[in-house]
Amino acid sequence: MSITVWAFFCLFIILMLALDLGVFHKKPHAISVKEALSWTLVWVILSILFCIVIYFMYRSNHPNGPEAVMQYLTGYLIEESLSVDNIFVMALIFNYFHIHREFQHRILFWGILGAIVMRGFMITIGIVLIQHFSWMVYVFGALLLITAIRMMFWNQDKLEPEENFLLNLAKKILPLDIKYKGGHFFTKLNGKTAMTPIFVTLLIVESMDLVFAVDSIPAIIAITQDPFIVFTSNIFAILGLRSLYFALAGLMNKFEYMKVSLTFILAFIGIKMVLSHHLPIPTAVSLVVIILILVIGIGASIIKSKHIHINKSY
Repeated sequence: MSITVWAFFCLFIILMLALDLGVFHKKPHAISVKEALSWTLVWVILSILFCIVIYFMYRSNHPNGPEAVMQYLTGYLIEESLSVDNIFVMALIFNYFHIHREFQHRILFWGILGAIVMRGFMITIGIVLIQHFSWMVYVFGALLLITAIRMMFWNQDKLEPEENFLLNLAKKILPLDIKYKGGHFFTKLNGKTAMTPIFVTLLIVESMDLVFAVDSIPAIIAITQDPFIVFTSNIFAILGLRSLYFALAGLMNKFEYMKVSLTFILAFIGIKMVLSHHLPIPTAVSLVVIILILVIGIGASIIKSKHIHINKSY
């Protein structure tokens, strides 16, 4: 893909982020569910419309237009699905540091901006490794299978931010003003620049995104090794993460079986990657399998939630 195409895409992302923070969310305020759902719809529509761009860009290349669109949609769906687990962790972080709702959007904005840069770097490293060392597909596949097993037994309620490596490193550079209640990242403490709980929360969010990226990037690389498709599908999913958080954070307890669905998705992608040199699974099949797993997980969660509600009524 030409440098011009990459430049235009990056410019588009910068403009959207500038509009988001500089116009629509210039004044800090608590994001309502209605507003969050509206923005989620905007990002989903933009992500789907980008399929048209992908189609015309790849219609005479390899992969061809329809195959490239399926790869993009599969990668986007994987990242969006894994974001559900990320949302739950972010909710725990905000509750742990008692971050007011009006300041949460600002933290997520800068967190996602950092995530875009970090994902770009990690995607580049991942694709270079797998293109130069074919055996890396087995390493990434095994990593996804191990992650799937770990996810099944990991208790996310046991969040211990004080042990975060990035936070401990920052504390060696700047002091922390734990009493600060405003929305700034830094303040003055005894005449010296100090971190606020807002900045500490940002550091934790960034470090957790790094952990999730280790899972999600190999999963998308298992679908395609085209850098542009991997990057754009990943970034569109990340950009919609903020609004998705405000829309779903309060409803996470109603999706009890989503964690099981995510486990099966990671396991399936891990198996797909391990078998890629011997029994390649078509992208269309992968897309259908992932959609079915998600539908089953969401459906089972809704049925379980309604069953509990009915029992409580009696």
